[in-house]
Amino acid sequence: MRKTTLALLGGTPIAQHAKRQFPLFDAASIRAVTRLLERGETVGLGRTNATIAKAEDVISAYHGGRHALLLNSGHAALMCALMGLEIGPGDEVITTPYSWGASTSCILAVGAIPVFADIDPLSGLLDPAKIAAAITRKTKAILLVHIFGQPADMPAINRIAKRHNLRVIEDASHAHGATINGTVVGNFSDAAGFSCMGGKLLATAEAGYLLTPHKDVFWKAAMMCQHYGRSAEPGFPAAYKQSVDSLVYTFRLSPIIAALFPGQFQRLDEQVKARQENVAILHAALEGCDLIDFPKCKPGFLSACYYATMNFRPEAAGITRETFCKALIAEGVGAWPYVPDAIHHWRRLQWKGYTGPVPFWLPSLKAAKTDYAAAKLPGCAHKVNHSFEVFMVSYYRPAPAAMKAMSAAFRKVQDNLAALAAYEQAQKRTREQGELRAVVAAKRAAATYRRK
Repeated sequence: MRKTTLALLGGTPIAQHAKRQFPLFDAASIRAVTRLLERGETVGLGRTNATIAKAEDVISAYHGGRHALLLNSGHAALMCALMGLEIGPGDEVITTPYSWGASTSCILAVGAIPVFADIDPLSGLLDPAKIAAAITRKTKAILLVHIFGQPADMPAINRIAKRHNLRVIEDASHAHGATINGTVVGNFSDAAGFSCMGGKLLATAEAGYLLTPHKDVFWKAAMMCQHYGRSAEPGFPAAYKQSVDSLVYTFRLSPIIAALFPGQFQRLDEQVKARQENVAILHAALEGCDLIDFPKCKPGFLSACYYATMNFRPEAAGITRETFCKALIAEGVGAWPYVPDAIHHWRRLQWKGYTGPVPFWLPSLKAAKTDYAAAKLPGCAHKVNHSFEVFMVSYYRPAPAAMKAMSAAFRKVQDNLAALAAYEQAQKRTREQGELRAVVAAKRAAATYRRK
């Protein structure tokens, strides 16, 4: 009996497996970093530094020759993209409400106004059909996110952008190596931003890069966001020379981190392929499980599988998503909602009645009469309320046994729904009793104070 008892209820976890080190660096990358430290070469102002130049060349080659600007974060890359495209105060940028906050804060940072369009309720990707309704005469760009490694529908989004003369920006921080008909994401837009911090698919330490097909966008971004030492590089526009100064954001990257890029790109496609195979095994093993729904990529669209996202069906399970995830975690499966709430609900975007520390963007939102609280985005609401994710980044090698153990944990939880429902009720009663005791204690304390 104990073998089938849930770990949450005292049983033995079913999906315990060895944790893999991530990120993993090859010996050549480690030696390159060591040599830089031995020479004291910790600063590089641009491509005049050989390590920075090599890293940008590797990035450019992977992306078919696009201009690559090495930066210190994915957020900086998105902000550079907006600056390079000269998007600023008063401009509207259509984006997703379902993401990490950087895809919105970069818009606010340049003085522009985020406009949220709805998403597909299963994949969490920006819905092209909802973008057109959000376009106004102030709209200048669409900033989409390839969330969880899934490619957004770039052909459809680009058709809309072309029709309305809008710029397109990809946030591909979750999606290194994801492809659409064989072309990697980042290559479908006017500019793209990638995060390369230690938890991403292409992991270094803290880093990112901007990608653009437009030479002028590259140089404008460099002028605004890196040291003026970049003006000494070959190809710097002569017309910009007179404007070079130190009024910049310092988003440059140390050569110590840049030295990690060549080795990481060398292994990227092989690692993405392994993750795709692992997720395919997981999906196949959970075929027919009526508690969860998986999104499916369109033909020709291949996810990089940063997370495996799925929607929970509480009506079929008879328990909450929180209890289901808690049971999976106890069994050894890391499962939790990546996005806790839609961005347009976040407190610091609400200028009406705001009483907290005043963010610098609040006056701009107030002047634009932006009322995010009133937005009706049912697709986003459904995804937020039903989604949970399994972190796949550390499965960079084929791991069929781990995937089968993971799927067995799902099945084990499914087989114990009645026990989980009873557990949930017991937890509810405990909370209610605790709240009641707190109320009684407060009343007693108040009565004692009055007697004194």
